[in-house]
Amino acid sequence: MTESPESHTATVGERCARGDRGLVRAFSVLGKRWSGLVIGTLMNGPSGFRELSRAVGGVSDSVLSDRLSELCELGLATRRVEPGPPISVTYELTEAGYGLAPALQEIATWSDKFLVDD
Repeated sequence: MTESPESHTATVGERCARGDRGLVRAFSVLGKRWSGLVIGTLMNGPSGFRELSRAVGGVSDSVLSDRLSELCELGLATRRVEPGPPISVTYELTEAGYGLAPALQEIATWSDKFLVDD
């Protein structure tokens, strides 16, 4: 089934009102705790698991591993294994992952403007 041309020009409010699948899919990824921070951290360039864990802070190893696996499965990141010793694993955003930069920047700008610090 193809999307109608108006689905690309509809406002966010209109898309939400009709249960737009694109927004549902986007928030099924970005709405998961830690996903946005992992993506944002990888915007700085490739990173290893431990580096990501320290940079994100507060995320358990199992949850970070799950998020990275999901991002790789979705084509937003890649996982590269360098033979050792020691073996090194590096994660990097794909073009699709870097494509989220403007949206994440807008969310950060909105947060700075409207959300009060604790």
